[in-house]
Amino acid sequence: MKIEHKKRLIKYNDKMFSCTTSIAMELIGGKWKSVILIYLVDGKKRYSELKKLISTITERTLSLQLKQLEKDGLITRKVYTKKPPLKVEYALTPFGQSLEPILLSIANWGAIVAKEKGEVIEG
Repeated sequence: MKIEHKKRLIKYNDKMFSCTTSIAMELIGGKWKSVILIYLVDGKKRYSELKKLISTITERTLSLQLKQLEKDGLITRKVYTKKPPLKVEYALTPFGQSLEPILLSIANWGAIVAKEKGEVIEG
């Protein structure tokens, strides 16, 4: 696939971008967004499950990133209040599911890098 490079502006969510890659990185860039999304690829998760899976993220950061992903339309947040304790589940929206092949490609590439250049520490 050839990408056309030309000077332009793209308006998305009331922000201006000079490149479509910038829009993608706005939605999934940063240290945690794609990590959260990859854990939701195989199904819905509770907040506590995500926190256990992503052990190096702080609770505040996880909460903020989940709110941003929900605001951007990539995940849904469903609250169950019928009986205590309160239960909250997060899942990918159809828009979020459209990222699955990209997230899996990134994860597979990361696994290759970890194997060839890193050290996997079981824990």
